Amino acid sequence: MNTDSQHHSQPTPPYDETNAEMPEIGGGLPVIQYWAGHTLSPEGYKLWKTLFHKSACLSCSWGTGGQKGGFTNETGEKLQRCMKSVEAISAEIKPAVPKQLFAQRSIQQLQQLSSMECDRLGRLSFPMILRAGQSHYERIDWEEIYSIAEAAFRQPPERVASYSSGRASNEAAYVLQLLLRTLGSNNLADCSDLCHAPSTAALKQMFGTRTSVVSLENLKQADCIVLAGGNPAYNQPRLMNELIQLREQGAKIIVINPIMEIGLVKFGSPAFPLKSLFTGSEISSLYLQPIPGSDTALFVGIQKALLQQNLIKLDYLQAHTENWQAVLEQAGSTDWETITSTCGVSQAELEAAAQIIGQSERVVFGWGMGITQQQNSVDNVFAICNTALLTGNVGKQGAGVMPIRGHSNVQGFGSMGVTVELKQEIQQALEQLLGRPLSPIKGYHTRHLIEAAEAGKVDTLLCLGGNLYAANPDLAQSKRALSQIDTIIYLATKPNLGHFHGLARQNTIVIPVLNRFEQPYKVTTESGNNFVRLSDAGETHLKQADLIAEVEFLTELAARLHGTYPVNWRELQNPQYIRQLIAQTIPGYEKIATIDQTQEEFTIGGRILTEPNFSTPSGKASMFETPLPQLTLPLPESFGVESATANGLVLALMTARSYSQHNTVVYKNGDQYRGMPHRNCILLNRLDAEAAGWQEHQPVTVQGDAGKLEQVEVIYGAVRPGAALMFYPEVNAIFKARIETRSGTPAYKRVPVLVYAAV
Repeated sequence: MNTDSQHHSQPTPPYDETNAEMPEIGGGLPVIQYWAGHTLSPEGYKLWKTLFHKSACLSCSWGTGGQKGGFTNETGEKLQRCMKSVEAISAEIKPAVPKQLFAQRSIQQLQQLSSMECDRLGRLSFPMILRAGQSHYERIDWEEIYSIAEAAFRQPPERVASYSSGRASNEAAYVLQLLLRTLGSNNLADCSDLCHAPSTAALKQMFGTRTSVVSLENLKQADCIVLAGGNPAYNQPRLMNELIQLREQGAKIIVINPIMEIGLVKFGSPAFPLKSLFTGSEISSLYLQPIPGSDTALFVGIQKALLQQNLIKLDYLQAHTENWQAVLEQAGSTDWETITSTCGVSQAELEAAAQIIGQSERVVFGWGMGITQQQNSVDNVFAICNTALLTGNVGKQGAGVMPIRGHSNVQGFGSMGVTVELKQEIQQALEQLLGRPLSPIKGYHTRHLIEAAEAGKVDTLLCLGGNLYAANPDLAQSKRALSQIDTIIYLATKPNLGHFHGLARQNTIVIPVLNRFEQPYKVTTESGNNFVRLSDAGETHLKQADLIAEVEFLTELAARLHGTYPVNWRELQNPQYIRQLIAQTIPGYEKIATIDQTQEEFTIGGRILTEPNFSTPSGKASMFETPLPQLTLPLPESFGVESATANGLVLALMTARSYSQHNTVVYKNGDQYRGMPHRNCILLNRLDAEAAGWQEHQPVTVQGDAGKLEQVEVIYGAVRPGAALMFYPEVNAIFKARIETRSGTPAYKRVPVLVYAAV
């Protein structure tokens, strides 16, 4: 083991074997070459024009843009665009899908396309419908769209639902939830149900807030970062700039991830071009590689080591927390053998992590979906936050807890009330606006929506962005469930797999919408650090297209359904009026009422904690005991593949994005940083492969509990033994949803699979 607990140096993680295709650093020269290739290409002018446009980035929630300029983050730093944002913009400025394509290609032919092929068709430029019994999408006029939609939304409210992603604005999100709640429906499923809902659930119980308590300005003051279950080198590259600067200031960075992601060891950012070209920057000070799904045990181990090293802040606990005694009792009484055998990380490594955390003055704990997409994910978040509280690292400058969100305005949708767990203050404000109580029937989150649809309980579905079909586990179930819904209306900028597989029983309507930098008016979004950005009005390059703004469609539909109750819906087609409603009904958003006059972007009130005062009934943070998970894998025989039991290997599979991917949208087939040349690969530890008698690059079958993928290429990588990685959404086809019951989030990061070679 390479850990030196005295000097906190760990040159390499324990499972660090790379393959021949992997680079020595993440980012670096390939990113600069990508930038150059795209910005000097024929699309370069449109790309640069968009990059400089004052609008929030289309990619992750590590917000840039807004009134400080396209390259600028919320603290005013320049050069804050990344490859992810260029990929997203490049896809949005493509030409329109050729008008004849949908007339020429049947739905069966369109279903043969991959995610990347769907995206590369181009921009949607006219509304279209697939009618029951027909084989092709056809153009539809707006009056018929509204006629079908109005009839569909007049069904009983419990049979009407929406699903959304973070691609739209706060204003569109607010109108969406007000439209449904005015109908009497709380069925506001959202993509966050599949990712950070466990963070929301845990943070609400512990601190009375549902989001990061750390601002970007606060993050810059930290002297230690704990980064668990995330890969910002792929998914939030601008965060890497902060990590690079923190390391240069002497901060320590502890990375917790079953896979050694090369970008979290060393990363070359275009913001630092000389280092990016030549050496890259060191990121991790200590790299821990736990068994997938064992993070609660790992953090209880760190807590035990903190206790043994006398690094617990008892004065802080007594003054500012509740139930701390039970948490300390659990850490103290759980034996080391149980902890280390559960998480697969040695006592020496956990003690080294505890020493770094306990001796640091200001620690920020950040986490991604490796923490939240587990069957015990709420406990994972509790365990992380318990560790922060035990060391006094919540409620002071430069410290705190920080879920790292993956979509640019997914947090804003939750703030606007697009959630089945509505804040009490928002509910009261909406009831005052409506002049009546909201429906007492609890709404469907995303997994409940799929299950209800499969049971024939949903008549109408409106999808505001996103890809409900492909984002879910068990794609056969997704397809079956959506096919039971009479009417599905998709609002989207580009075709995706859902438009060709997620088809309604009667009418599937696809409405082409303007993207964020094309809106004819100013709109707002919210970053993952609670900062509200204001985007300037823009225009689309699709001059002959028949596009609509999301707000315009939603308000027109609402006006036809509700008249002028409880507001003049058509007046809301000017988002300035929506912002007035937001200011009246959404706590912390009061400043949005004057943003059109002041142009002042702002941090949402009451969320950033620099003092240990918590929005709980007692004013103290609540701490929770966290039972260690009982992690087992099924026997090979349980997969029902008789020929595979002799040479099969059961592994804990993690689903992941590739490097050039945003959610379900794939920009490139391969993953150069993991050395995976295409989508149908499985990343394995060499020891596992050799024990099973396999060689690198040989084809295997990967069997889950819902299906199998064949001719999957074995790739050796720096993943711990017993674990493996494959790409989503393709691998979603082979497994059923194992759900974290408190949040509704599936366990995508620990999927039991049987891997075997053809006999």
